[in-house]
Amino acid sequence: MGRKTKMALTVGAASVAAWAASKVVAKPAPREGKKALDFDNPIILAHRGGLTEAPANTMATFSTAAKLGVHGFAVDIRLTKDEEIIVFHDEIVDHVTDFSGKVADYTMSELQKADAGYTYTNDNGEHPYRNSGERILSLRELLETFSHMLIAINLTDTPDTYEGSLMPSKLWRLLEELGAEDRVIVMSAYDEQTDRFNLYAQNRVAIGAGNTEVKRAYAAFTSKFGHLYSPRVDFFIVPEKLGMFPLGTESFILFLSSLNIPVYFEGINNPDTFTKLLNAGAAGFVTNHSALAMDIVQKNSAE
Repeated sequence: MGRKTKMALTVGAASVAAWAASKVVAKPAPREGKKALDFDNPIILAHRGGLTEAPANTMATFSTAAKLGVHGFAVDIRLTKDEEIIVFHDEIVDHVTDFSGKVADYTMSELQKADAGYTYTNDNGEHPYRNSGERILSLRELLETFSHMLIAINLTDTPDTYEGSLMPSKLWRLLEELGAEDRVIVMSAYDEQTDRFNLYAQNRVAIGAGNTEVKRAYAAFTSKFGHLYSPRVDFFIVPEKLGMFPLGTESFILFLSSLNIPVYFEGINNPDTFTKLLNAGAAGFVTNHSALAMDIVQKNSAE
């Protein structure tokens, strides 16, 4: 037996020994359950209210989705010039309203004069909500109006901006004031933002995985050391695939579920994909197609 072969066998044996030792020592601790995530069946969260029915993030679309029976909404939030939190996804207002410029350039009162249905177009190319009175909503108004529904709140401002640096504390103060800790879940693509938020919340609000945490979990899952993965979050909202990596598999969902981490999927619009993910163990969906998703979930629950 050659020297290289002996060395390879030695390294291989050491790796197996390390893996075996870690299996004995490591005791993965499931996350403590959060009341906001306590559902018996898969749930539907209308993305920005459900974009196909009415203008995004308006009372018209949230009301329409609520009538369909969705469990809640997934919304993005931004900070205004006078540091009020609004329900809005773009950094600029041009693509949604008859105003132009950045959200941060306007006060809350100024933004509420904008026509939030101005750019919405239906399937016939018409603008049925233009000048209909639809306006930009504050997060406070949404939480107070739909106090019985789950709200998934996405921190969109980047951590290195002025607005992003203020948002975690501003959001926590609002949630604490309204007593909404158990009916919201908070997430961001930037793990740093949810970490900052949790410094105030102290685990009293369900926190979602950002991009880094998703990659960390998937890397652990695909390695032989998945038993060493210790989640820092309470839920995942992910696409079916992250680049070339499939996240919508029964084994990955089971891996996270064993740690008491529910997995919700976003960006799904195909009925067969909805059904496949439900059968794989999806905890629910964040979708623009609320009516379709509700119908599929209800049919699968009845079977």
